[in-house]
This record gives sequence, C-alpha cells and structure tokens, in this order.
Amino acid sequence: MDLINNLALGFQAAATFQNMFYALMGAVLGTLIGVLPGLGPVATIAMLLPSIYALDATPALIMLAGIYYGAQYGGSTTAILINVPGEASSVVTALDGYQMARRGRAGAALAAAGLGSFFAGCVGTLVIAAFAPPLTELAFQFGPAEYFSLMVLGLIGAVVLASGSLLKAISMIILGLLLGQINTDVISGVPRFSFDIPELTDGIGFVTIAMGVFGFGEIISNLSRPAEQREVFTKDVKGLMPTKQDVKDAFPAVLRGTALGSILGVLPGGGALLASFAAYTVEKKSKGRAGEVPFGQGNIRGVAGPEAANNAGAQTSFIPMLTLGIPPNAVMALMVGAMTIKGIQPGPQVMSSNPELFWGLIASMWIGNLLLVILNLPMIGIWIRLLTVPYRFLFPAILTFCCIGLYTLNNNNFDVYMAVIFGFIGYLFYKLDCEPAPLLLGFILGPMMEENLRRALLLSRGDWTTFMSRPLSAGLLIAAALMIVVVMLPSIKNKREEAFQDAD
Repeated sequence: MDLINNLALGFQAAATFQNMFYALMGAVLGTLIGVLPGLGPVATIAMLLPSIYALDATPALIMLAGIYYGAQYGGSTTAILINVPGEASSVVTALDGYQMARRGRAGAALAAAGLGSFFAGCVGTLVIAAFAPPLTELAFQFGPAEYFSLMVLGLIGAVVLASGSLLKAISMIILGLLLGQINTDVISGVPRFSFDIPELTDGIGFVTIAMGVFGFGEIISNLSRPAEQREVFTKDVKGLMPTKQDVKDAFPAVLRGTALGSILGVLPGGGALLASFAAYTVEKKSKGRAGEVPFGQGNIRGVAGPEAANNAGAQTSFIPMLTLGIPPNAVMALMVGAMTIKGIQPGPQVMSSNPELFWGLIASMWIGNLLLVILNLPMIGIWIRLLTVPYRFLFPAILTFCCIGLYTLNNNNFDVYMAVIFGFIGYLFYKLDCEPAPLLLGFILGPMMEENLRRALLLSRGDWTTFMSRPLSAGLLIAAALMIVVVMLPSIKNKREEAFQDAD
C-alpha cells in the first residue's frame, strides 16, 4: 500500500507542466547525444550542470536523468544504421543490428531496440520503486574481491561473444586488457606505456577505439570492395516494424535482458555495460527456433536482449545513488554533484526528507520512457530514408560526423589521429576475421579489474587466498572456471564450431 501511495505522490509531482517539459527536454537531448558519436551523457551533463542553478531540484534532476536514459536509446540508432556505437553499451547492439540493416531490416531492428528499451525501462523503474532497499543491501555484499571475480567471469563470458576461433577471441580480450594499461597508475600516480606522449597519460578514450575499429574500419573495408557490393544498405527495405515472428522471437529475449539488467545495473562500475554483454551471451546460449537467422548475421534476439539489458541497467543504477548516495558510474557521480548543488545531501535520508523529489524522479522515468518511444518510433521512417543515400555520399558524411565527435571529446586533434590508426587496425581485424567486441570489453574492464585486484590485495595484505575465502567471490571464480571447462569440452567445442560455420 505504501508503494502505491508513494508512486501516486511521485506522479503528482512529475505530471506538472514544468516537470513534463524538462522530462521531454532531457529525452530529446539524450537521444541526440546518443546519435552523435563521441558526445556522451557524461560530457553533456557536465556541460549542463551550471544551467541547473536557475532550476528547482526536481525539474533539474528529471532533465539530467532524461539525458542519461535517452542516450541509451540514441546510441543504438547509430550502432544499427552505420555500425558506430554511440554509447559503450551499444557495442553489442551493433553486432546483429547492423547486419539487420544490411539485410534491409533496419526498421525492424530500430523498433525492436526502441520497444525493448521501453519495456525494460518501465520494469527497471518499477524495480527501483519496489526493491531499492534490498537491492542496495545486495550491492553492499560486493567488495573489491567480488568485483574482480565478477569481471573475470564477464571476460570469460565474452569469449562466447566472438565468432570463430577461441584463440582469436582470447587474443582480442588480451589485446584489449593491454590497451587498457596505457594510462596513469591508479595507486602510484605514475604514467605508464605513454611513451612520453602527454595525451596518453589519461589513457586512450573508449570512443576513439570504438569509432576507429567499428566506424572507420567498416568504411575502409567497404571501400575495398567492388562498387556494386559497396552499398551498405539494401534498397529493398522490408517494412519499418517487426513482423509477428520477430515479436515472438524478441519478447523472451527482452524479458531475459530486463531481468539481467535490473540486477547488474545496481553494481557500481559499468553495470549497464556488463548487462548488455551478459544478455548477448545468454541469447547465444539460449535455444532459438529452427531456421532463425544465425547470431552475427542479423538475429533480432541479438538486438532486443542487449538493448533491454542496458536500459534496465541504466534505470536501476539510480538505486545506489538515490538510497546510499554512492554513484555507481560517472553519470551518477554527476547526478550526486547536481543534488549537492541544489543543497540536497544524497543518501538514505533523501527518501524521507525529500519524498516529492525521490518519488517524482522515479515517476518521471516512466513518463520519460513513454516520451522516448513516442519520439523515436515515428522517426524510424526518417532514419530509413537516410539509408537510401548512395555510399559515395554517405561515407564522407559518416567520417565528418565521427571526426567532429572525436574532436569535441578533448578539443584535440590527437583523438582523431588515434581513431584513424584504430581504423586501419579495425580493417586488419576484418581481414583476419577477428571480432572486435571482446577487445572493447577487455579494454573497458581491464583498468577496473586491475584497480579491484590491487585494492583486494591491499586489504588482505597481499594474501591471494582472499579471492577464494570470500564465498561470493569464490562462487563467481568457480563459475568462470566451469565456463572454461564447458567451452573446452570436445563435444561443446565441435558444436560451437559447427554453429559458427552455419553462421558463415
């Protein structure tokens, strides 16, 4: 009963004209930011922080939250249309979404991503309302050792993501981990592997690698093909909305992705990102119907599952921020900053001292998700029109678009040059038939793994048994070891190779 009363209070606060307007503003801005590669929600919210001084706390936080989950929608658009993930969590969406676009099914892919995201966003918001306190208790059980073990499990799970050779998949993850080491040491503050290049002391940007390997690499590989094979998108667009069969295939994937995202989103350090990779792995392991399109060639489950997972994760990542004042990612850290600017102390007392703000923000997420669907579904036709542009005009536009996005990261040409280098590396991967997604996961998780490994060892005074003496950490490492054993079993290995041969 309390939950109903609280939500009624929230909708009363969120449904005012002013708050609805700022929810719409946030949703529109977020979508645009997601579509523009390079300009992520972190940079945008940071730029907009000074503007919230003139606003009340509730509309200010509603707008910033709208930017965050709006960017999750927008990021999938460029991932599907031009193979450039606008957001880190859209990397997985590009694997099958882009192949659907090439088959003339971009409309179905965009609709599956949009509707899957809407459903997951609504469920994620309900999870915040109902389970915030117990889920926060679960997050408290995770120390540095547990995070390290969870990330080891995530990386081993990523091997399943890659098509073809297991050796290539492992090599790509190791290369990603090594690239993640180019930065300044977290504990000693000493730059490493930067070769005295000042720009490398902060590390290579994720956007630089993603845009280079996916965007530029795809352009180079397209230009290497004969002109008649160069058109990225087919002219015979087969309907803008998913078919009945698509809905039957995608709905279970959306449910699984939503469940995974709701749980993993609570965890600090990229829960929504881990959720999208985990959802894709689960979909590849789940039994599909006979005759469905293989993964990596345009399977709608490979779009719907990860998109639902990253949106559910984006919503539930508000739980530790709202209930504990602990930001689980960079965007939530900025939200904590925004609350502090407005004179609100983030933490457990927000629920009791500012109930209108707390429940108004939660109710605004439902309104924001509905606005995003209303905004995005009619725009599918506009995006599809873009696909009929001949490739000789399209690729210079994509290049310009990417270079502007890269330059705005740090107002520095260096990021553009680095992306060009990674473009050629991406082309090399294409030629060697290596899947770049595990490299990106290794690159993102590498520094986080190292930080948690060193923290765990500092806390245990160098005792490596800490990873096995803590039950949750031991369970995750045992699951990772079992996954290796299962993948290496001859019968499983042969089936996996057969599956990927079928996909080719």
